[in-house]
Amino acid sequence: MAHGEVKHDYHLVDPSPWPLIGSLSATVMALGGVMWMKGLFGQPEGTWWLFAAGLTGVLLTMIGWWMDVVREANKGDHTPVVSIGLRYGMVLFIASEVMFFVAWFWIFFEMALFHEHRTLASIEEVRTAWETWPPHGVHTVPAWELPLVNTLTLLLSGTTVTWAHHALQQGDRKGAKIALVLTILLGIMFTAIQAYEYSHIFSHGYFFNEEAANSGLYGSSFIMATGFHGFHVLVGTIFLTVCLIRLMGGGFTPQRHFGFEAAAWYWHFVDVVWLFLFAFVYVIFAGSGH
Repeated sequence: MAHGEVKHDYHLVDPSPWPLIGSLSATVMALGGVMWMKGLFGQPEGTWWLFAAGLTGVLLTMIGWWMDVVREANKGDHTPVVSIGLRYGMVLFIASEVMFFVAWFWIFFEMALFHEHRTLASIEEVRTAWETWPPHGVHTVPAWELPLVNTLTLLLSGTTVTWAHHALQQGDRKGAKIALVLTILLGIMFTAIQAYEYSHIFSHGYFFNEEAANSGLYGSSFIMATGFHGFHVLVGTIFLTVCLIRLMGGGFTPQRHFGFEAAAWYWHFVDVVWLFLFAFVYVIFAGSGH
């Protein structure tokens, strides 16, 4: 590839407004979030419009920037060296997401495995709070009901996204479309089931029981881990939907389809995280207080 008089394998991108727009929008969104929750600069709490404006800018940046990347790929700017860089970038992104979930697993395992060490405290309330995990009086979610259904749903979606990938590699665009549609529907099904599960949890006061010592910590760790996973499923579903739109528009070839590969990697990451959540949070350390 030539740039001026110099030949190299790297693509030098055209000047883009998206880094500046994205950073300004993220700043506005952060300030708007603080203003919405706590108030800022004399503004009262509940002022959500600044957060909404910042979020809109961030979403437009994401759409515009990724559309530019797709145009570059269609123009042939993604040389083998550039493609390797994109793969490294996706691997590092998934690695950062793994560490994000490590934090939530860490606090849960810390409480589940070592709670008895806190019973050595001289304060009666502390000993009572850490006597068992989950804490006494906390109703946990039965693992073999909706969580099991969601586990089977995600495992099946991992199969269909692999089917879509294999079909695309073989040039079977129809099969890839069918498999991708099924994966997206399964992702939507998972989100709907989890939304119903959460509505049941909150309406019946499963975790945040004022009479149960330390129930707030269990509920917070459970909601943060499973809730953020649910958010990642939603993001992955959108990712796959964009891939389906591109596929139906004639995009992707058996040799060049990294956009779809990245979505498939992300989806498998989401599947693996859920298996860990189901095994440890819902089953092994769930206790018996259903």
